[in-house]
Amino acid sequence: MSVVRDIEPWDALLQAGRDDERLVMQASQHPRPPRETAIPEELHPEVADALHARGIDRLWAHQAEALHAAWAGPTIVTTGTASGKSLCFQLPTLDVLCRDARARALYLYPTKALAQDQARALSALGVQRARPAIYDGDTPREQRTAIRRRSNIVITNPDMLHLGILPNHPAWGDFFANLAVVVVDEAHVYRGVFGSHVSNVLRRLRRVAEAYGTAPRFLLASATVANPGELAERLTGLEFTVVDNDGAPAAKRTIAMWNPPITDEKTAARRSVLAETADLLAELVTEGARTIVFMKSRKAVELMSRFAQLRLQDQGRGELADRIAPYRAGYTAQQRRELERRLLEGELLGVVATNALELGIDIGALDAAICVSFPGTVASLRQMWGRAGRRGRGLALYVAGEDALDQFFCRHPDEFLDRPVEAAILDPFNEQLHAGHLLCAAHEGPLEDADAEILGEDWRLVAEALVTSGDLRERPDGTFVPRHPEEFPAAAVSLRSAAREGVVIVDTRSGEILGTVDMPRAHTTVHDGAVYLHGGRAYEVEGLSLEDRRAMVKPFEGDYYTQPKYETDTYVERLIERRTALGVTLSFGTVVVTEQVLAYQRKRLSDHEEIDLIGLDLPATSFATQALWYELGDDVAALPLEQMLGSLHAAEHSQIAVLPLLAMCDRWDIGGLSTNLHPQTGRPTIFIYDGHPGGIGISRRGYEAFEALVDDAHRLVSECPCESGCPSCVQSPKCGNLNEPLSKAGCAQLMGRMLAS
Repeated sequence: MSVVRDIEPWDALLQAGRDDERLVMQASQHPRPPRETAIPEELHPEVADALHARGIDRLWAHQAEALHAAWAGPTIVTTGTASGKSLCFQLPTLDVLCRDARARALYLYPTKALAQDQARALSALGVQRARPAIYDGDTPREQRTAIRRRSNIVITNPDMLHLGILPNHPAWGDFFANLAVVVVDEAHVYRGVFGSHVSNVLRRLRRVAEAYGTAPRFLLASATVANPGELAERLTGLEFTVVDNDGAPAAKRTIAMWNPPITDEKTAARRSVLAETADLLAELVTEGARTIVFMKSRKAVELMSRFAQLRLQDQGRGELADRIAPYRAGYTAQQRRELERRLLEGELLGVVATNALELGIDIGALDAAICVSFPGTVASLRQMWGRAGRRGRGLALYVAGEDALDQFFCRHPDEFLDRPVEAAILDPFNEQLHAGHLLCAAHEGPLEDADAEILGEDWRLVAEALVTSGDLRERPDGTFVPRHPEEFPAAAVSLRSAAREGVVIVDTRSGEILGTVDMPRAHTTVHDGAVYLHGGRAYEVEGLSLEDRRAMVKPFEGDYYTQPKYETDTYVERLIERRTALGVTLSFGTVVVTEQVLAYQRKRLSDHEEIDLIGLDLPATSFATQALWYELGDDVAALPLEQMLGSLHAAEHSQIAVLPLLAMCDRWDIGGLSTNLHPQTGRPTIFIYDGHPGGIGISRRGYEAFEALVDDAHRLVSECPCESGCPSCVQSPKCGNLNEPLSKAGCAQLMGRMLAS
């Protein structure tokens, strides 16, 4: 008897990659059968009937588990992509609304697209007593009063909650007096500075609800993270039940890693990842595989889509070129809805997207998902890959870029597959951002001793500091109220910035405010002449006014980028912990970082060649943050100065490059300093610090997992095929010293000795 093997649309593609050594690794993820259970009899009949009407007669095991957990208390569900997490919070919410005609629910989503998708899903369930409505910046003002009064499920985002709902809670009095459920979906997004802000917003929400006599049940859903329970507790201040035993079926999936070929042996430069992936997308579409490609920037999304269309036209397949489209933020709501419809109905065969589509939007059955370069976390990568295989089979393809982590994973493909997801890091009590939210809370209602349970035990110390700064005043009864009640403090707190006061970035052509940047970071990112990236678009800074806290920018189409040259000093303010690790003295504490920007370098985009160095006259800036640092021994101190400086500098860069493997962060969230003789330690010392004022816990994670950090960095450097250091190992795109001096060999020896000890 002959055995007939199913031929997948990507078999020929993978074989070609195997033949020319572009295919680094191929593995199979076997299908997983579902674990089902009966719909609980306790579920309200109207909700159960709605499920039956949609053909749902049984639940996945984790959905039933989540329903029972949600009835008992705060719950976080963390299961795979397409595992039906939405039902995990929809069912208990709808159950409450059907039992209590006055009950209300609040749904929080990080993006407008997700909010729209959830509104459609709720309407499709057909529960008559559910009256969902979206309340965000796009909601017409004439509809807002009716939504506050009538809707029993209000779908919004953290920014609207922070700026529009909590400060105006008297207008929402009936809503808060009956608030029974708060749903926070895609909770893994709330990490770092953004997550630290959102955790304060959610505490303010609990406080306002308590003032109206309610204590809503919190239900969270998240992609897989290493610490779901801790994440949920840090976000809300409550204790949670974790539901993580995925009972949904999983499709058969082929997982592949792809590395563009080297085009220059000396520099280890590789073929453009855009051109490489455009070829892959065109090939998959030609074979009839519905494919999504994830890119990091808007500009790359547009370029990739165009390149793939041109490939198909060159091959005489112009009719297929029309079935590829880009999807990114910046489109109108109507444009996004039309693209989502075309995806859902199968009109599009290929879509190139930013991570706006990484999250849980229902875009129908896809065959292949391509992630171009490492997205920053293993969790995000798996979320993207989970898009493939919704028709029983799938291809999950990772195309490596030149970045250090991409090439590290290409050299360790097995570890890449098995690597655990990272921990989501956030700190709700970061001094600077916590103070801003305390000011917002005081505007929402006088601060009093009873607030310690929600706002933190040290709230009074922060409030007293705000009295000293003239923002609050203490009343004779010991409560705190705004000194200037006519002001609107929420407007001064950006959920994406650690500092209370930042530099506003203004597009001079459109007059649009693009965003803000912390004052300590403004000197390095929006100085005169800087090329500033926002949402994947490039802008040139025409002028930075520190007095007005404004950076004026214009759209930029040039073929170069800029890199600041600056000096950094660190002063150890407070030692918190110390231990011996890998033969060095390892410390964690708070430091004051002082930076002086001296100049900026312009480099060509195509080959990173230096164009020129332009001087700047800017004052020094300082900020306090958290840091780890370690002091090296006499063997390092005895090295020739140039070798020692190059070895320390390269070790610092490589460890910063791999720290995102331990914490959900980006290398741009981390800073570093290496010195042959630090005045406080008296020895050669390397510092790695949080790049945000006050710190948010990234360097603490590095301190706790220091051994793994050094091991990863050592392998990154020692196994890189370049001769003397490249962007894939020890060079950093954010180095204040323009990557000089660097010793790849010296740093590999240094970390090798540490590990051997």
